[in-house]
Amino acid sequence: MAIKVSTNNSESTPFLVIGSGIAGLYTALKLSELAEVTLITKETLEESNTAYAQGGIAVALSPSDSPKLHYADTLSVGAGICLPAAVEALVSEGPARVKELIRLGVPFDSQGGEPVFTREAAHSRSRVLHADGDATGREISRALTKQVLSNPRIQIKENYFVAALLTGPEGCYGALAFDETGKNRTVLAKATILATGGCGQIYADTTNPQVATGDGMAIAFRAGVPLSDLEFMQFHPTALHLPTAPRFLITEAVRGEGGILRTKQGLRFMPAYHQLAELAPRDIVTRCILQELQKTGDDHVYLDLSALTPTQIKNRFPNIFETCLTYGLDITKEPIPVAPAAHYMMGGIAIDLNGRTGLPHLFACGEVANSGVHGANRLASNSLLDGLVFGHRIFSYLQAHHLDFSRIPAEFEVTLSGETNPAEVDQDLQFLKKLASAELGIIRQEKGLLAASQMLAPVYSDEQPPFNHKYLELQNMRLIVRAMITAALKRTESRGSHYRSDYPTTDPAWAKRIIHYPNQLKLLPAATLYNWSW
Repeated sequence: MAIKVSTNNSESTPFLVIGSGIAGLYTALKLSELAEVTLITKETLEESNTAYAQGGIAVALSPSDSPKLHYADTLSVGAGICLPAAVEALVSEGPARVKELIRLGVPFDSQGGEPVFTREAAHSRSRVLHADGDATGREISRALTKQVLSNPRIQIKENYFVAALLTGPEGCYGALAFDETGKNRTVLAKATILATGGCGQIYADTTNPQVATGDGMAIAFRAGVPLSDLEFMQFHPTALHLPTAPRFLITEAVRGEGGILRTKQGLRFMPAYHQLAELAPRDIVTRCILQELQKTGDDHVYLDLSALTPTQIKNRFPNIFETCLTYGLDITKEPIPVAPAAHYMMGGIAIDLNGRTGLPHLFACGEVANSGVHGANRLASNSLLDGLVFGHRIFSYLQAHHLDFSRIPAEFEVTLSGETNPAEVDQDLQFLKKLASAELGIIRQEKGLLAASQMLAPVYSDEQPPFNHKYLELQNMRLIVRAMITAALKRTESRGSHYRSDYPTTDPAWAKRIIHYPNQLKLLPAATLYNWSW
């Protein structure tokens, strides 16, 4: 439904950043060096996927490591879909960005004054920095939030739900949001940066927080911005599986430090599947666990930490230890029941190497964006680095290019989606989660994908629905699931995290990226750079 939005009472800012994970916080801090920034977040500054990240941040800072090795590992895991130029930017600029985090107050763990690196799956070196053992994301979020709160050039707006982008002849002029009272708020900006995170909440089982509903991807797509690689959703192999607990992430670093996967009968199974055993790429470990569960009819396997002493467990994984203890599980004495859960969207808003989208004046970074870094299967702990590197690239671009409008329209026409019954939001949400989990999960096939697509066809009403936070989230999630289904149907092969039981092999002819425009799909060779005209 289209509504008219007047600019009479709008707020104006040079830079509008939407989202408060590592990408949003860091980008806002950098842009504040150039001009005033308005930072909008759906809930509080602290609530984001970043705050839940445990393992750490991968960076080639160890004397035994190099960006060249990091580059090779990232390409290998990406299964032929990574954009080499984006990976080169990630690994070569990453060390400087992490050093900047340290200067901003992130307390990475060290020993004898030297940083401590750990090993995670598919890394050829120990290159993962961590903080407070297994609370890296929380410590990064805490340090950056402190810096943002103390910065007089950053205006913070919490509990603002961004419903749509304001678009016109010259591109993106800002955004329409609803504040916590439900009142419309328009914010005009010369440059708008989406850093809204992923969409894990479309699944019944996910490690993502409640805010991860794909809003940034959805509002960009409605504004005509292309998305890419949406078939590649990463499922983390080890999420806590207890009836009374949420699907809490059990970091890959647990396996990096010696944790072993076992069946309920105590049998170790990963060596039979892959030479790297528990440290095989995530997509492989996830499917191997699923295969074991299908053999036995069980709903979880176990992560055995008996190779570590109780002191090692408490010191290295204090967050996991305390969380499990809350639910009556002492992991110094018992193995951890685990099962796969949706974890990270590797696709997203298609961006170039400067974070630019297909809509002038609109940028994106972090999980909401797809720079081509992660390919078909993200290398562990590359996600936090991605947000930093491409947030900094946006800053560098805006430092070198002055953006402005020749004129700003007096009003905008904004389309808000209302395709379901407002009285059935909770029921529709649960239906969506079950459907996505069943047909768009770890293993997919054409029949199920087609059926899911038909079930999610929009059902419009002549009545204007109440455009509240939860209702709009559901519309965004439905849009993203449909787009993911379209991409998953198009890719008739199995590659990385995308596994089709009806096309179980990897087809060299499919070393392509699927670019999803609102009215069409385009295929590009994996190494193709986007070339946005603005």
